[in-house]
Amino acid sequence: MEEIDPVVFYGVNNSHLQMIKSLFPKLRIVARDNVIRVLGDEEEMAKIEEDIETMRLHVLKFNSITDEDILDIIKGKKTKAEATKDVLVYNISGRPIKSRSENQQKLIDAFEKTDMTFAVGPAGTGKTYLSIALAVKALKEKTAKKIILSRPAVEAGEKLGFLPGDMKDKIDPYLQPLYDALEDMIPTAKLQEMMEKHIIQIAPLAFMRGRTLSDAVVILDEAQNTTSQQIRMFLTRMGSSTRMIITGDITQIDLPRDQRSGLKEALKILEHVDGISIVNLTQKDIVRHKLVTRIVNAYDKFDKAKEKEREENNIKRAQRREHFNDEEEFAIFEKIDNDIN
Repeated sequence: MEEIDPVVFYGVNNSHLQMIKSLFPKLRIVARDNVIRVLGDEEEMAKIEEDIETMRLHVLKFNSITDEDILDIIKGKKTKAEATKDVLVYNISGRPIKSRSENQQKLIDAFEKTDMTFAVGPAGTGKTYLSIALAVKALKEKTAKKIILSRPAVEAGEKLGFLPGDMKDKIDPYLQPLYDALEDMIPTAKLQEMMEKHIIQIAPLAFMRGRTLSDAVVILDEAQNTTSQQIRMFLTRMGSSTRMIITGDITQIDLPRDQRSGLKEALKILEHVDGISIVNLTQKDIVRHKLVTRIVNAYDKFDKAKEKEREENNIKRAQRREHFNDEEEFAIFEKIDNDIN
């Protein structure tokens, strides 16, 4: 039972295994750990070998198998899960993961067509989760040999450097959302094994310098918090047979005010480069709690009002400037005006 959890295959109290035995009464079937041994009629053995391999692939793809699935496979039918269209992968509970909006589908299509995809949009639009699902799908289908996930370690208004522990202990909180998404799609034991073998790698952006990333799906999350130099460094790590997804929300930049967001700059520079797709997700694509949509809309409205106020103030300032002979005289006036206000 390579690449799968035998417990899922055998079922609770070996219920699936007992069912298989009852459906092949002429054979002697013995299972131990991840190995199944079969003795008996050669024709029957050929049939069960084919069916068990189909069941194994089913568990690998869908992370689950039911008695009904086993019956369908032995009868040569498609299982219900197989008959469902447009599913990327299944989570560990067997729930299908697929696009839930038009723009999410655009992200999936862009990933299939181009080697580098930017997914930009507000919180809750499924950018990170869907990107990781695409990477897991590529790994399962063997179109990629590894998954590399990265994030800039930027504090969102908090200082975490004083926390106890080594470097990994300090960095892991930044990377937790990536672990959460993976744990939802890959059984814990299998995920741990993949990470130990470096098939799945999670690292802060700073650890990417000097690497060439080949035969992989590479995801840069929270890219709005990269500097111009960081994102340029990351994008040029791309090696052969590699696809990249860069996700970010330009309304939630946590960089110091004097630093420009590398994502905003990259979107302008790379907008018309062949082989690069830019997918913009909106409030309509939010798949979290309905309040998240309302919160995003409220902040968006607030930001637009502030921008309008800023533009009006700039116009008033320009009009006032016309009444003064030089910049120094105007600066003194503005200081007095600000003090009064």
